[in-house]
Amino acid sequence: MVELNIGVKKAFILAGGLGTRLRPVTLELSKLVLPVQGKPCLQWNIELVKRFGVEDVTLAVGYKHEQVQEKFGSGEKIGVELHYNVEEDYMGTAGALKIAEEHFKEEPSFIGMNGDEIKDLDFATMAKVHEKNDAIATIALTTVAYTKAGGLVRFEGEKVTEFSEHPPDEDEGFKLIHAGAYILNPKVFDYIPTGKKFSIEKEVFPVLAEEGKLCGVNMDTRQFLQTDTLERYGKAIKEWKGFTPAK
Repeated sequence: MVELNIGVKKAFILAGGLGTRLRPVTLELSKLVLPVQGKPCLQWNIELVKRFGVEDVTLAVGYKHEQVQEKFGSGEKIGVELHYNVEEDYMGTAGALKIAEEHFKEEPSFIGMNGDEIKDLDFATMAKVHEKNDAIATIALTTVAYTKAGGLVRFEGEKVTEFSEHPPDEDEGFKLIHAGAYILNPKVFDYIPTGKKFSIEKEVFPVLAEEGKLCGVNMDTRQFLQTDTLERYGKAIKEWKGFTPAK
């Protein structure tokens, strides 16, 4: 069900990770089909973007992609149209997006995000910030206990002034990080080379921040649960409260 239409019709979801930190479970299963309160992790993410009017979702799949395709099919049961980009070789978060350029380049903007976190984000506020600032990318931000395992963000007003993925000299503690979701202008493809392994976090967002073209929205009042380890996956199963009604 669409709760709030923000004028964004397409989304791109990264769904090809190996899930190495979830082994031995992921030796047989894709981490994207692991259930959280009765639904696969990936389904929660598809339903999240659908709530804001997205009708068309491209999944970048790789490891055990057959399980994902068998589980979700055309997307009809969820109420969206699904497309699958199968990576034979891992191309990185931006490299995978570049493969899908033709599908998104005519859109005014589109959503991108990781498919292996459980999150309840406010894409309506993100879309307003994105449009007001004529940004190339607007990212969701959240504060976590930082252990050098996420993209550290420095943030002033609505602009991200610095984006540093895994800074080696940063002290641990509570830090503002990228929450694995963003709204993109198709101009982002100009920053990604063709046919090359490339990271949107390490090689695109830092450049956009330097150019003043990266915005952010703090989502500390919303839920953000990582599922990339057995401990975090168990925590997500216990703590997930579902979506906040859109306003």
